[in-house]
Amino acid sequence: MQRTAPQSGSTLVPAAQYLRMSTDHQQYSLRSQMMAIQQYAEAHGFTLVQTYEDAGRSGLSLKRRTGLARLLHDVVSGGQSYRTVLVYDVSRWGRFQDTDEAAHYEFVCKSAGIPVHYCAETFTNDGSLPNTIMKALKRAMAGEYSRELSVRIDRAKRIVAEMGFRAGGAAGYGLRRMLLSANGTPKRVLEIGEIVSIDNGKVILVHGPAKEVAIVREIYRLAVAEKKSALSIARELNLRRIKHPGRLSWNGEHIWEILTNPKYTGHAVYGRTASRLGSRVVPAPPSEWVIKEGAFDPIIDAGTFASTQRVLHSRTFYQSDEKLLDRLRLLFEREGTLTCHRVDTCRDVPAARTYIGRFGSMKRAYELIGHVYPEHARSCPKVRKIMWRTRLRHDRLRKTLLRNICKTFPGEITATRTEPFGRPILSFRDGLRVAVLVCPSSRTPLGSLRWNVPALRASQSPLTLLCRCNVLDDGFQDLYLVPSDDKAGWVRIKEDDPWLKRGKRLISLSMLRRVADSLL
Repeated sequence: MQRTAPQSGSTLVPAAQYLRMSTDHQQYSLRSQMMAIQQYAEAHGFTLVQTYEDAGRSGLSLKRRTGLARLLHDVVSGGQSYRTVLVYDVSRWGRFQDTDEAAHYEFVCKSAGIPVHYCAETFTNDGSLPNTIMKALKRAMAGEYSRELSVRIDRAKRIVAEMGFRAGGAAGYGLRRMLLSANGTPKRVLEIGEIVSIDNGKVILVHGPAKEVAIVREIYRLAVAEKKSALSIARELNLRRIKHPGRLSWNGEHIWEILTNPKYTGHAVYGRTASRLGSRVVPAPPSEWVIKEGAFDPIIDAGTFASTQRVLHSRTFYQSDEKLLDRLRLLFEREGTLTCHRVDTCRDVPAARTYIGRFGSMKRAYELIGHVYPEHARSCPKVRKIMWRTRLRHDRLRKTLLRNICKTFPGEITATRTEPFGRPILSFRDGLRVAVLVCPSSRTPLGSLRWNVPALRASQSPLTLLCRCNVLDDGFQDLYLVPSDDKAGWVRIKEDDPWLKRGKRLISLSMLRRVADSLL
């Protein structure tokens, strides 16, 4: 949000003010900050001409702080009408856990000729050694305050969960939140998204609409009795035109959450995931969960829930690569040799298609257990059919891509193959070589996309154009230019995989040469 005001007085220095309020202290309200900044401006010869604010935003990161992001953009672009920035104190600028990040944003302003003034601090931001030390200490104290507050909140929520109450978060499909009075009497069912402070009352979970409760039980029945996967159950619900609240359709992640959350057995659960101080949400080990059994009326009995967990985790989809290879290795030791037919007919080993989907090919799976790939394995009808269709589809995509690249750089680039079935190599006039690798897509049982990427050999070319196919394998979802290396093995990447940060994404083919030069 921005506000502008006319300048008053020709000798006054135009200034912008930055305001931020989370939800912690009333003394940090936007009105209180504005009053303090106004007094500072009048006492030091400034006139406020523009305001940037982030209301109800945490200072842990720049994410979702549109006010600060807009301020930095205006400062860097040079189109601002002010010559300084006024901030209430160091903590309003940010409670970053890395003090270097806190200093960076101030440095961006200062390097653009826009100094930052802290209006409620006891030191002057003049760059002198004592004041610089004090400012660094204040930044560390701001970050430490957030760390201590995070620990206190987590401890309070764990105590609430241990007492059998809901410690925050949405109720979930088939459940609703019931607000209790101080003596434990039910008061009312809370609306979806309604926030209640721990101090205002305790919350328990109750059954939602009868239709949703019946669907939750049906989901468990499909998983246990019919051995359906989460994705298959989602598809069936969509075919029945059963809507997911707030969404158009179900997906595997919705079903997985219902099938694996102990709250449907009447337990109060807290700590299944962890996200401290604005970091990424990650699953927490069950040993760190807080579980109060029998806190709510269950939708699913404990026996059904336990059976569901055994069914889910017995599937090969949820087994590690090493566990799959161990089962294949035992078959190899018992039989002495391996073929797709032997793999498919053995009840103790997943089907050949499972290994193809996980490792890219049966040959690669055999190599990982130390078995030489038998040439006659290609005669397996299932493998031959999969390989033939995939090869034709990817060959068409690859030829179209190479043709478009050559059209984009006429006379500057040629496409060749050093081996009959090797990767195409793009060669520029100046000798730069870029390998082209088409990566087919596959879906996890929860519906997420994954790509198997083989080793990128630097001996062929220093860079590789990584072409990730879309879900239908009839086009490319995106193109990344990444450095090659000589490491063996495959890499299984997801849609926003951090591994891709090694390179850069190509928005258009015309960026190929420019991005290649920046990576070398």
